[in-house]
Amino acid sequence: MSGTPDFDYDLFVIGAGSGGVRAARIAAGHGARVAIAEEYRFGGTCVIRGCVPKKLLVYASRFADDFADAAGYGWSVGESSFDWPTLIAAKDREIARLEAAYIGNLTKAGVEILRTRAEIAGPQAIRLKETGKVVTARTILVATGGRPTRDDKLPGIEHVITSNDVFHLVEPPRRIAIAGGGYIAVEFASIFAGLGTETTLIYRGEQILRGFDREVRDHVAAELKKRGVTIVLGDIATRIDKTADGLVMTTRRGHSLAADQIMFAIGRAPNTAGVGLETAGVALRPDGAIAVDDFSRTNVPSIYAVGDVTARVALTPVAIREGHAFADNVFGGKSVIVDHQTIPTAVFTTPEIGTVGLSEEALKATGADYDVYRSTFRPMRHILAGRDEKMLLKLLVEQPSDRVVGCHIVGPDAGEMAQLVAIAMKMRATKADFDATMALHPTAAEELVTMRTPSERHRT
Repeated sequence: MSGTPDFDYDLFVIGAGSGGVRAARIAAGHGARVAIAEEYRFGGTCVIRGCVPKKLLVYASRFADDFADAAGYGWSVGESSFDWPTLIAAKDREIARLEAAYIGNLTKAGVEILRTRAEIAGPQAIRLKETGKVVTARTILVATGGRPTRDDKLPGIEHVITSNDVFHLVEPPRRIAIAGGGYIAVEFASIFAGLGTETTLIYRGEQILRGFDREVRDHVAAELKKRGVTIVLGDIATRIDKTADGLVMTTRRGHSLAADQIMFAIGRAPNTAGVGLETAGVALRPDGAIAVDDFSRTNVPSIYAVGDVTARVALTPVAIREGHAFADNVFGGKSVIVDHQTIPTAVFTTPEIGTVGLSEEALKATGADYDVYRSTFRPMRHILAGRDEKMLLKLLVEQPSDRVVGCHIVGPDAGEMAQLVAIAMKMRATKADFDATMALHPTAAEELVTMRTPSERHRT
């Protein structure tokens, strides 16, 4: 497909995160004339201030364990120290490299790169904010992602940081209070605790990680407490004050938490403000996300949306898959619907979580009969080190089909295991298939294929 005299572009993408970049590249590969506009940096939340830099900080936070555990294996490590500026500088270099790779791949694909904020000026028109110029496109794709939410009515909210700011701290805090109980909050609580920061996690719910399997939630909370994280549940901040000694968070239940930094990780919202959606009459859902169908189409035929701005599943690989499918459908003559079921997910706390499929609570809500297979043990690596940390592996098996519909792992490399288990579950593997698979010994993962007797049987 090539551009026509009627439009400046076949496709105009607003937002150069994972979903937008993939859509632009694939559409260009199908012959479309494509432009992509980004007002900040190319790569989006994941690459610039999300999962990639976060994972680098996770790695950094785990070296303290490695140094301590080495003694149990006969190593004398000696005195060690940590330098935050060195870590942040190295992180910044890697992010710059990845951003350059994104830009390079777009350029090679023939995508026109526009470093400007872009707003929809009509169903097939876009205004470039830097120059005020209006360009036209046969199809517009909105891929503006999400942003951290804050309680702007909270007194003292100007003193808090979010996940956007945490990667740019000049020095690590001696004390940090983190508000929130989702994966971003617990990951940063784990990171800072590992780096030696006195860490408090405060969450309004009765247990952290709402939406995950309850047994996983309880297990991880217990392990985080062992690692020195103070977890305050059923409470929220009512004000934040700046003092000579730092910051003080006052809570609804009367707690007074002193900290050098207070981080809010209370959720993320679709980035729809100021995009011009109302100009074209694009419908939003009650939560502010762009309403789309299975093919990422909005109610306006020429406008599509993918990724976090649609709030379907806010994960980078999902945005990439949605962007790819959009380009194949609109410019490649295909008909692809992205399957949002059986998506593997990891939470990079220490210990790590890897999960695929249904939680036990979600499975129970279906009314199905099911069996639970569970194994809890100390990983081999921790034995000589003398580390008191337990691993959890849990399989949920629907009956009478015998299909494995949930897998939950807490422990070293849980995310890596969950990715591989997801393949089997996507192929609708049964517990008999797991049982027929030869174990790889000695590994923690072998427990997934050696648990033969149900820990529990649930029948309606």
